[in-house]
Amino acid sequence: MITSHADVVGSLLRPAELLAAQKQLAAGTITAVKFKEIEDHAVDEAIALQESVGLEVVTDGEMRRLSFQSQMTAAVSGFGEFDLDAFLWGDWHDENGVHRKRRPRKLGASSKLVRRRYLSVDEFAYLKSRTKRIPKITLPSPGLWANFWSPTYSRDVYPTFDGFLADIVAILRDEVAELARLGATYIQIDAPHYGLLLDPSTRGIYERQGWSLDQWFSRGIELDNAVMERFSDVTFGFHV
Repeated sequence: MITSHADVVGSLLRPAELLAAQKQLAAGTITAVKFKEIEDHAVDEAIALQESVGLEVVTDGEMRRLSFQSQMTAAVSGFGEFDLDAFLWGDWHDENGVHRKRRPRKLGASSKLVRRRYLSVDEFAYLKSRTKRIPKITLPSPGLWANFWSPTYSRDVYPTFDGFLADIVAILRDEVAELARLGATYIQIDAPHYGLLLDPSTRGIYERQGWSLDQWFSRGIELDNAVMERFSDVTFGFHV
């Protein structure tokens, strides 16, 4: 007999009210307090939806993030000049065809990475307080941050690609330690870049950072394991 397990991958669509509030906050036409109320309400609805269909594991829908990985750049300084396309570059397909977003030209860490706050601890604390199901929080794989190292813009502070990723691992391990201390028992590592390595058009972007395909499937996975190792009370999911 095969026992299968399924739960939500992490992200749910943000409701129209939250999308509008994000624009209003950026424009200064809504207070931070009011925005937090709208954001909390969106999280509460995401939790209620998952519970209503019987899921044993729930997330906050990643309602507080502009991208599934953007909590890193929100919490850590040093990533240099970037915009939302830093997370969304590539070909996007819909009923109107293919829309191509280019990798931002000046993308690249420009100073040493410094954690100003935890990435997802507040997200987890709120989620845990709102459900009796298993709360799951998601964190980005170290390898996803390959795009934020540049031989042009990063070498003065990170002479090597490996050194840059080592600092990413350290930040993520600190995050896991704090989440575990607060009672997190299920953490998902998001690693969709492994799928991109299968496509020659996107594989080249990753290989130009200095690692061959074989290295991505050896050293890259070593970095993922380094984030997770020695946290015996935490179950890790791996999203590819």
